[in-house]
Amino acid sequence: MDDKAIPQEVKETVKTLENKGFLAYVVGGSVRDILRGKTPKDWDITTNAKPEDIEASFPKTFYNNSFGTVTVVHEEAKDPSVKEIQITPFRVESKYSDKRHPDKITFSDNVEDDLKRRDFTMNAIALDISKGHFIDLYKGQEDIKEGVIKAVGDAKERLSEDALRIMRAVRLAGELGFTINIDLVGAIKELAPSLNDIAMERIQDEFSKIVMSDNPKEAFELMHKLGILEVIVPELLEGVGIGQNQAHSYEVFEHNLRCLQHAANRKFPFHVRLAALFHDVAKPATRKWGEKNKDWTFYGHDVVGGRMTKKILTRMKFSRETTELVTKLVRYHLFFSDPDVVTMSAVRRLVRNMGKDHIWDLMNVRACDRIGTGRPKEAPYRLRKYESMIEQALADPISVGMLKMDGETIMKTTDTKPGPRIGWILHALLEEVLEDPKKNTEEYLGSRVTELNTLSDEELKSLGEKGKEKKEEKEEEQVEEIRKKHWVK
Repeated sequence: MDDKAIPQEVKETVKTLENKGFLAYVVGGSVRDILRGKTPKDWDITTNAKPEDIEASFPKTFYNNSFGTVTVVHEEAKDPSVKEIQITPFRVESKYSDKRHPDKITFSDNVEDDLKRRDFTMNAIALDISKGHFIDLYKGQEDIKEGVIKAVGDAKERLSEDALRIMRAVRLAGELGFTINIDLVGAIKELAPSLNDIAMERIQDEFSKIVMSDNPKEAFELMHKLGILEVIVPELLEGVGIGQNQAHSYEVFEHNLRCLQHAANRKFPFHVRLAALFHDVAKPATRKWGEKNKDWTFYGHDVVGGRMTKKILTRMKFSRETTELVTKLVRYHLFFSDPDVVTMSAVRRLVRNMGKDHIWDLMNVRACDRIGTGRPKEAPYRLRKYESMIEQALADPISVGMLKMDGETIMKTTDTKPGPRIGWILHALLEEVLEDPKKNTEEYLGSRVTELNTLSDEELKSLGEKGKEKKEEKEEEQVEEIRKKHWVK
């Protein structure tokens, strides 16, 4: 074991307990990560010290659960993974009547008792930092090397204790790229319906971690194979075996999973991944045979899909913010994108519907949709042209509204009534500001208004026309730069 893999705060925490005569081991996912050559995101320690002993051993702690876990706080730590280190006494657990929590917890003096209650062999390894060796009663190190997930002891018994372990096994398979042992597979298939006994918030947490894993497609295929999806998101399974039209290479279910996987490959954020997964969830419900083209149609699947997505995410207890955003991405994913036909007003309408903050999220969902059909490019010319139109719609308009001066102020300054002279003055000021943006100050423009007001109508109109020409010239330059950026004409 590489001693450098253990942060100093973890070493000091263990040493503090040992100096008081207690045993202390690093345990759980942090040990698994060390054995895989990965950096742990958090650290857990198990000990024969009781909660009150742990609290008395450190200057700052908090203790707020029924499992004996005390969190030791290292406020000054630069590494976020060790700012809070959880310490739990060795414990023995009784039966799980509710399939979620042990009926009773008893603290133990033996680390062996603590390891045998854990879910999977790769999580049941304790690291003795002081002696530099591992306590591995269930050959977890071998399983990590082989990339296999096995239950500690009897698989059915472990899953019966806490049904959420069913999803945790799949999540770990997706996160680590591991396979699931055949005995554990059999137990999962048998006990998958017991997920109905688990609070949806806990299921949603594991589901979200699967979505954010590097291999979500494999994980969702595994959940389908093991009977998990039919319990938690049966709507996705409606796409199994549902063929699409000639534009698609895959059936609906696989298409949705391929879209999700592309979102994961591109490291897109959570809401984009969810939208990629659910964007075509309504295709089975809207599929009809079109006699005209002799092909399947899915009219309205974007609208129906938005409603279905909202219902699913609400049921799964996602936040209102996430639900509304993902629903909107699904609702508008089917926007018409032919740049030879679409108008700027239609583009502006789409931007308005999605909001400036999330219009590019929608474009990313569309990119996932393209790759999910089996097409080689996520952004062909026509989509890049559409993106340039979006950027054009998002650009600040070049207008007299940019000026630190308005018509009402000009009328007060010049003591004049509304009329064409006000517009000519504004456009004359705009020309100067476009040439030199530093002139866009109330002080400078105020003095120029007084000077311009001394000109005749003919002279002022001429300057105003030049201002309009300059505005159009700048707008053309802006559009040209946007198109160059997206490699379009």
